[in-house]
Amino acid sequence: MPLLTQTTYFVSKARQKGEKMEIKRHIKYESHMNVREEKGVTYLAWPELEKLPGVIHGFSTRLGGVSQGIYASMNLSFTRGDEEACVRENYRRIAEAMGFSPEDIVTSDQTHTTNIRTVVWEDRGNGITKPRPYKDIDGMVTNVPGVVLATFYADCVPLYFVDPAKRAIGLSHSGWRGTAGRIGEVTVKKMKEEYASRPEDIYSAIGPSICQDCYEVSGDVIDAFCKTFEKKYWDRLFYSKEGGKYQLDLWEANRIILLDSGIREDHILMPGLCTCCNPDFLFSHRASKGKRGNLGAFLGLKKED
Repeated sequence: MPLLTQTTYFVSKARQKGEKMEIKRHIKYESHMNVREEKGVTYLAWPELEKLPGVIHGFSTRLGGVSQGIYASMNLSFTRGDEEACVRENYRRIAEAMGFSPEDIVTSDQTHTTNIRTVVWEDRGNGITKPRPYKDIDGMVTNVPGVVLATFYADCVPLYFVDPAKRAIGLSHSGWRGTAGRIGEVTVKKMKEEYASRPEDIYSAIGPSICQDCYEVSGDVIDAFCKTFEKKYWDRLFYSKEGGKYQLDLWEANRIILLDSGIREDHILMPGLCTCCNPDFLFSHRASKGKRGNLGAFLGLKKED
């Protein structure tokens, strides 16, 4: 059974006035994320990252947008069938709530690769106000103030990276293929190459995504993890069930990858929130059987005065 506790969050503007919502939090890992509500938009943030000067970050929820039906209400995908005008209004709202503008955003083109793109000032607006000139990008890094990186989710794992010493950031999308490919480690290496980042200076956060209790996979997925991870980790990462099925822990897998990359254990922040356990609060592909919108992870450097 999932190790869960329930907290009741009072939402006054994002949903019907006076309605209460229960959020299920995992107790296997201490939850570091706080619920924030700004200008009628509800999003999630880590207090540890909020303390770092010059950093903008957050993770959207389903609350506070204008989309309807299966996309209700803060859908951030232009490609799942929602009305474009609604998605653009959702971006305007989430950006205003977090403290940037839609024109600052640079989006990924996620295809479950381990490809990382270095983002520059001229990339601002890619995927939002102008077409992306690139494909197959699941991670991005930058050191440019005024740029906000954005990646998208409905069960896969968001990975945030902040180097306060070199004032550089990274944001990567890690599904099971990206995790097996160790995209977290690839992102850290990219930050070392581009910005001379030292892993011990980097803060990393694993964002809301599907938990082990909800994530059933087949043997081919486990085979890929057995090739990537030493045998001593297997008991921590997965267990077998009847019918050739397994339960896989993407949170622990990414935590191991971050530690192997040289990031300090006390600099790794866990989510404690499962998308599939909270389908009214967060979009989940599995819980909705594919009928859903997308959540957004945002990470940027504030513009210099």
